Amino acid sequence: MEHWDLRELDVAPHHPRILHSARGEARSILISLPAGEELQEHQVHERAYVVVVDGEVDLAGQHAGAGAAAVFEPNERHAVRATSDARLLLVLAPWPGNGHPGARD
Repeated sequence: MEHWDLRELDVAPHHPRILHSARGEARSILISLPAGEELQEHQVHERAYVVVVDGEVDLAGQHAGAGAAAVFEPNERHAVRATSDARLLLVLAPWPGNGHPGARD
């Protein structure tokens, strides 16, 4: 078993920390997003599960505080903007998704 305290792990802004990655399964990433910064509108090839660990964000036009979670379908466009210093857990599954470089389609 691997485990983490997501509130205590060192993760610097602009340097996401990959917690776990298993081909054909999922990739878990911890992200620090300072107030006012954003992950501009984008899409990923995988289903994206987003959990707000700390802080508050605008998640695709919806306010989300600590404890909030959302899921985006593969290739669904979305943006995330921090309204306060925020920490997010992102889980991409399956990893890598169809269409992702290196994925087996």
